[in-house]
Amino acid sequence: MEKSTEKRVSGTAPTRVQAWQSRHRRLILLVSGIAALLLLTSPKSLFFGASRSQLLPLPQDTDADSSADFRWFSVQPEKHLVYHDCYDKFQCARLELPLDYNSTDGEGPTIAVALIRLPAKVPVTDPRYGGAILINPGGPGGSGVERLLEAGVSLENLADAERDPEQSLEGDRYFDMIGFDPRGINHTTPTITCFPDSISRQAWTLQVETEGLPGSREANMHMLYQRAHTRSVGCSNTMNALPGWENFGNHINTPAVVADMVEIVERHGEWREAEGRRAQEEHDRCHGRGAEALILQRTRHVKGEEPLLFWGFSYGTLLGATFAAMQPHRVLRMVLDGVVNSDAYYSADRFDNLHDTDKILDRFFYYCALAGPDKCSFWREGGEAAIRNAYQRAMDDILENPLLVPGDFQRGPEIITYSNVKELVGRAMYQPMAMFPTLATLLVDVAKRNGSVLAERKSKARMPSYRTKACEDAGPYSSDCQLPDWDIEGPSLAILCSEARGKSNISEPEFIEIASRLRNQSSALGEVWAQYLLGCTGWNATAAWVPEGPLGGNTSHPILWIGNTYDPVTPLRNAKKMAAKFPGSGLLQQNNEGHCSFSAPSVCTASAIRKYFQTGHLPEESLVCETDEKPFIGRVPTQEAEESPRLSEEVNKAVQTFRVVLGGRSLAM
Repeated sequence: MEKSTEKRVSGTAPTRVQAWQSRHRRLILLVSGIAALLLLTSPKSLFFGASRSQLLPLPQDTDADSSADFRWFSVQPEKHLVYHDCYDKFQCARLELPLDYNSTDGEGPTIAVALIRLPAKVPVTDPRYGGAILINPGGPGGSGVERLLEAGVSLENLADAERDPEQSLEGDRYFDMIGFDPRGINHTTPTITCFPDSISRQAWTLQVETEGLPGSREANMHMLYQRAHTRSVGCSNTMNALPGWENFGNHINTPAVVADMVEIVERHGEWREAEGRRAQEEHDRCHGRGAEALILQRTRHVKGEEPLLFWGFSYGTLLGATFAAMQPHRVLRMVLDGVVNSDAYYSADRFDNLHDTDKILDRFFYYCALAGPDKCSFWREGGEAAIRNAYQRAMDDILENPLLVPGDFQRGPEIITYSNVKELVGRAMYQPMAMFPTLATLLVDVAKRNGSVLAERKSKARMPSYRTKACEDAGPYSSDCQLPDWDIEGPSLAILCSEARGKSNISEPEFIEIASRLRNQSSALGEVWAQYLLGCTGWNATAAWVPEGPLGGNTSHPILWIGNTYDPVTPLRNAKKMAAKFPGSGLLQQNNEGHCSFSAPSVCTASAIRKYFQTGHLPEESLVCETDEKPFIGRVPTQEAEESPRLSEEVNKAVQTFRVVLGGRSLAM
């Protein structure tokens, strides 16, 4: 379903944006989050917030093109891509796009989409230039800008030809990488959050944490439901009443982002042609004008037909699948890793995600037993069964008797609850390679009735917050009142709740029943997942643009789907189902536990992805790739890793980067 770009008129939006910035420094929309999931395991989050310095507008005499001083608000939004040097080796732009693509008169407010480009190793005018790969890190609500800053170099190296350009062979291709912040996310404006300042956000977080997970203590279900409902109603109502962006919450969901992606690839094609024209003119001045004009030919903007190269993770697979269904003729390369079942997502099937989660918990017991006491601190004589029993005893004990940990010279007193431990168990299901050893250490602490290790971790995860004089002067929702990474779940819920039919009208009895079913479905993650779904209760913003019918169909080039053998929230069955919906697709299974393929290094998987981007060829049917490391065990060299040491190094860098990025994320898709 292709939308015309001819009827888009900016109206008074630029003036409104300027007044908005001047009045508030950065006015931020009110949208909800799930505070109970904020027991972070690292300072970083998948849902990065902009740092305070990045939020502030620059003085008039500051050089906006200086990477060291780059500020997003120093860049004027444009209808065409105008890149500015930023973050040392990157280029940034703000693309002005319509809020409502279906506006009948072409008038209306605009948004400014932030995007960042890691330039290819060759110029876009070079015959070896392969195009621009757009990425989406998941969520919904993940920042493509922050993901590219963290992992862009690794992703580019994995997609590029194995040889450097100086040693390239015929057919080698090198790609730009482009990350963008979807509507309402991070540097894209207007931006989603729920709280006027960090203090109110932190207060809410602590209150919800005190309530605990659903069913973790007697009679907390009613209060959890009431709190979630109150927050959602207020946030969604206020979001849709924002002056100048009325009904904003109706225009932030997936199909609208698909339309933004179409505009990004079209504007990139336009920019590429302009670069080619300049290069052709320079060539003609030096060598004389030729009839072929080869540079112009290979950089020509194919207006209305520019293809998409895309790499999506988790929710990014839902975004990719929606794009493929709406714009099938534009799919040139599409890798979708950690696959969301689109039917379940759009119909609000609450029980589709956790089919394999407890199998990952079982693998914790298996790997711990296999590794032995030297590598797994929670090891017990008697093998898997003994370790499982010790785990269950520790969980039963802390459910009945929370750990009281007195304060010391380093931190204040803490109470370690069943919910605290269960959230970390759930997080470990996402990243077993990184988190299983940590989980083992914490379980030892709990089993010994100590609690000091978890208390220290819990204390360090909190970001100190206080209301500064600058915050008081600037007022609520200004950048001076916000800390970096201060609201990480709001964008996720704003998108999810607006477009997944049936998620917002859950009654309290229905929620109690859903929570019970989810606990029975997964002992590792059921309660956490119930808390996540509760966030939509009472949400009043409804997506104005939803896909028509089930997603699927023929695409101009086959899609590559990737699923892990055991994934906590996007089970392998999803990848199989979605691949069948798009005829000709390829399916790669990575034999490991965790969320998305970068939860463990696999040269086999990386080789298949590189081959796909380089040639378009899918892996052989029914390919199962082994990983090069196992939790607790460490390196388990494969033949592929031994034969490709350079690629192995790149894969390990990518995996390490993703561990940092995912370490503090909320437990979503």
